[in-house]
Amino acid sequence: MPKYILKRLLGMLPLLLGISLLSFAMIHLAPGHAGIPGQEFNPRISADDIERMRIYYGLDKPLHIQYWEWLQRLVQLDFGDSFAADHRSVLDKVLERLPITLWMNVLAMLFVLLLAIPIGVFSAVHQKRFFDRAMTVCVFVAFAMPSFWLGLLLMIWLGVEWQWLPISGLHAHNYETMGFWQAQWDLMQHLLLPVFVSAVGGLAGMSRFMRSGMLDVIHSDYITCARAMGVPERRVHYRYALKNALLPVITLLGLSIPGLIGGSVIIEQLFSIPGLGLLFYESVLMRDYPLVMGLTVIGAVLTLIGNLVADLSYAWVDPRIRMSSSS
Repeated sequence: MPKYILKRLLGMLPLLLGISLLSFAMIHLAPGHAGIPGQEFNPRISADDIERMRIYYGLDKPLHIQYWEWLQRLVQLDFGDSFAADHRSVLDKVLERLPITLWMNVLAMLFVLLLAIPIGVFSAVHQKRFFDRAMTVCVFVAFAMPSFWLGLLLMIWLGVEWQWLPISGLHAHNYETMGFWQAQWDLMQHLLLPVFVSAVGGLAGMSRFMRSGMLDVIHSDYITCARAMGVPERRVHYRYALKNALLPVITLLGLSIPGLIGGSVIIEQLFSIPGLGLLFYESVLMRDYPLVMGLTVIGAVLTLIGNLVADLSYAWVDPRIRMSSSS
């Protein structure tokens, strides 16, 4: 297993290099100049000002030289400085926003797992009964609802009309004067709507994958053999079938790790949450090349790590994979 992990880690390097090269080229092919979009239409900014800005940021150099210099800094974990007015380090900006997005996605993932696995298993065990049919309808409705539309509806109902929950930001205006537990309760109230909206789509998909995997397993020969030997039905389902039915769920969990950035853009923009998703959206609008590249590389690393975690989890669940990888 250690050799397998080392081999996978070494195989990530050329993939990461290719992803960074393509991302770098696509970003520089986008229209507009770095810093402030639409500078060429601002009468107060001349062509000489734009050219001086390009020289200051090193954008006047050929693309291959810019990429090589950026790659040299990346090896030292130096993502450069942002083109924004504060000129802060890209890594500092990312580390400042990362905990918010991380906590949101972890809470959403836990919410999905705690509900999707029991719903999928129960639907498979009680196939074509009322619960299974009702969950099928609910799943299709959840799939059909765009997250921004559901978020806006909940904001109107729960936030504006009924005033049960806050609809933007992470803290109330008097957050600094609150006690510890009151501040934690305020944070939970602000996170409840974004986490729920973020988890609805994942809950629908995960429960269907869990149901499909469970149906495939409970019709397997070894399950039929266990039933013929007189093993109780509950033990057959929750001890022998469930572990193998988790394989597609593990795949989804591994591939959902890169969604920490991409999947949070809409939710964080909608609820004005200062996380990585909102930071990525703002950096693209501002043509902030170092920040966009930093977030892109982090997303690529998360994707590759997610695939590795999924493979290792497969090996943990299925002994056959573990034995083949060690041989």
